[in-house]
Amino acid sequence: MRAAVVDADGIGAFLPGALARHGVDTVHVRSDTPDVHLSGRAPDGCAVEIQHLGDVAATAKALREEGVDIVLPGTESGVLLADALSAALGTPGNGMTDPLARRDKAAMTEAVRAAGLATARGVTAAHADELVAWAREMDDWPVVVKPRASAGTDHVRFCHSEAELRETFAAITASTDRYARTNTTVLGQEYLRGEEFFVNTVSRDGVHHMVEVWRYRKSPVDGAHPMYDYEEPVPPDQPVVATVTDYALAVLDALEVRNGASHTEIIVTDTGPVLVESATRLGGSHAPSVVSRYLGTDQVDCLARAVAHPEELTEGRLPRYRIRSRLRYVTLINPHEGAVLSGERFAPVRALDSLVEIVLTHAEGASLPRTVDLFTSPGYLYLSADDPERIAADYRRLRQLERDGLYRAPLPA
Repeated sequence: MRAAVVDADGIGAFLPGALARHGVDTVHVRSDTPDVHLSGRAPDGCAVEIQHLGDVAATAKALREEGVDIVLPGTESGVLLADALSAALGTPGNGMTDPLARRDKAAMTEAVRAAGLATARGVTAAHADELVAWAREMDDWPVVVKPRASAGTDHVRFCHSEAELRETFAAITASTDRYARTNTTVLGQEYLRGEEFFVNTVSRDGVHHMVEVWRYRKSPVDGAHPMYDYEEPVPPDQPVVATVTDYALAVLDALEVRNGASHTEIIVTDTGPVLVESATRLGGSHAPSVVSRYLGTDQVDCLARAVAHPEELTEGRLPRYRIRSRLRYVTLINPHEGAVLSGERFAPVRALDSLVEIVLTHAEGASLPRTVDLFTSPGYLYLSADDPERIAADYRRLRQLERDGLYRAPLPA
């Protein structure tokens, strides 16, 4: 069997290896709009790489000649192309009534609302005046403003006034997204109050399997930029897991998700679960080996199994997650301008009692921007301990080290 993976970057770089462990060869497709923040390097474990030049029929022909049986996105930039190639090849894919709804947040919200599910109030604005008029009518501050195809909190802002709305609208429409496309309109949405969760799933032939549920904690930077702080897996027997899973699977059906991985973010408000967004690809920047060690399974392996042995999913035989030990994923946050990544300065971080693993996403000696979103973070780490206070104490120690100059220039010799 042979799979094609479109833009196997980020978490998607682990997919060819996972597929190989289950006897599936991988062809890598490099899209014409890759994520500008990721490496673009061909992942290990791919037999062939094909460059897509904008012609779906030509790329599909090349994949057919390579004997490809299924096409999957590796990361967000590959979502729409993977759908189009699957449709052209006639291989297992997703519904094509409105594929844009799986990328465009405005179309996504409309599709989910049309299915009778709760969604945030919102507006698509081509002019700042439209955004301001909508916010005045709603009269519920702050307001969330984002590009229609945002990813990873890219250009997402919490606006507390009309002046901030106009400033944010101008900033977004003067910029390009992570895939080098111009933002011509923006999406305004109500600010949802409640706890935030994500549900990672894999699907095959319209049957969905919930892999894991995690609870997010986000903290605004400068009061305006929502920043990932930390996240923890939720014990599967907690009632909220069934609540958010049922809602997430209904969202997948509304978006015509039939095959592949999905990452669905949900806020549980006073009136129930409401969609933040759903991405039809692997979720986030986790280390699958760590997740599997502590939860007994991970999304990358589940997806590879669903590709190689679809009956494991459709017959309910994929592994269910369980929390073997408390685990916290912490996003690294650089609070200072003019910082430099120095591994030498991480000695006190490596000495934390509960530290499991550190993943740095910048090279040694790299100049680090001040962290304002996921893509300006220096990386992430995992903490684990039987005592939750040990994790909390080490988390507080990490944040203090960051404030005290963890990312400043290397120590003098």
